[in-house]
Amino acid sequence: AACGGGGSGGASSAATGAAASPATASGAPSTPGTPGSAASSPAAIPQSSTPNVQPIAVTTAPGLTRNMLTTSVTVCVPGTSNCATIDNVQVDTGSQGLRLLASALPSTLQLPALQAGGGNAGECAVFGGGYTWGAVRSADVRMAGQLAAALPVQVIADPTVPTVPSDCSGAGVAMQSTASLRSNGILGVGLFAADCGSTCADNATPRWYYSCDTSGACQASVQAVAQQVTNPVSAFALDNNGVVIDLPAIGAGGAPSVSGSLIFGIGTQANNVLGEATVLRANTQNGYVTTVSNSQTYSLSYLDSGSNALFIADAGMPECGLWYCPATQQTESATISGSDGATATVSYSVDNATALFNSSDNAFNDLAGISSNSFGWGLPFFYGRRIYTAIEARLTSAGAGPYYAF
Repeated sequence: AACGGGGSGGASSAATGAAASPATASGAPSTPGTPGSAASSPAAIPQSSTPNVQPIAVTTAPGLTRNMLTTSVTVCVPGTSNCATIDNVQVDTGSQGLRLLASALPSTLQLPALQAGGGNAGECAVFGGGYTWGAVRSADVRMAGQLAAALPVQVIADPTVPTVPSDCSGAGVAMQSTASLRSNGILGVGLFAADCGSTCADNATPRWYYSCDTSGACQASVQAVAQQVTNPVSAFALDNNGVVIDLPAIGAGGAPSVSGSLIFGIGTQANNVLGEATVLRANTQNGYVTTVSNSQTYSLSYLDSGSNALFIADAGMPECGLWYCPATQQTESATISGSDGATATVSYSVDNATALFNSSDNAFNDLAGISSNSFGWGLPFFYGRRIYTAIEARLTSAGAGPYYAF
């Protein structure tokens, strides 16, 4: 099966390819970024000595899903020691915010509900392969040595909001269980802070936030930015300007499992400096960059750990259902360019998806699926690279986000 956790469009987020279809971006940034602006010096960025390395791994996932990058996240009732650690949460640079299945939370962990329009807040988050629906609640979120206090999070399939609005249920597959979500939740650590931003603060936008009454009926509602589901990294006291995903290289035949690091901050500690990485600035309105591959130009392109494959509109290769299945492994070259014209030329490989799925491995650097009109650099691109995702308007040693670098 194809999958991709992230991509719930909002706050300009570049969205994930999921279920072998690319996601779309929507919304407008809540605080416009300033691409190209430079810090006066690296010393202008707040430095930190807080532990900032979160273990991440690719192992066996529900439904034999390959390339599912996961971690564990600790959530607490705000201001208390009543906490629970939730395993198997997908790490997704294509969306914003923490989303956890209600079924993964212990009954003793009663997170406070947040309000919208005079009722309990519900949210519909639309991804490339479907949607999640649930309540918006407040939690202290802890990872490594970091704390995001009283963070708005989505609790998927929360029984207090049992009825999915019709405009949400029309968004595709209901990703409301471990079997359909392929994980216990999604950790969205993408290019933006809030998941919808000013779009939802100013307008009652369908397929976003809802006000739900005691009977469970919900209607679209505005939602203040401070009450929107939020990228946890943006709420840290330090190391809050982005993330680095550091995964080892794997061979063409795949690997049964892979372990790596999710590093918080960019240029804030010795382990997250940019060094010689190429910075590719993303569009501040939608988070996209541009890819030119195989004589095709894809203006809707993104780097996304939440997509389990490379998702390409026209690879010029034999297809097998939703996947590409060349007779032998193919190696191609592509150029990725940022909004300021900076470019990086890279190579990528595509192997026969059927053969890969018939193996016992879970991690592949050459799995590719079919999209409609975009190029998604999914998890296969992350192996053997340190990939930086800088949050919009947050200062880094290369200027303000949003940008990718590797």
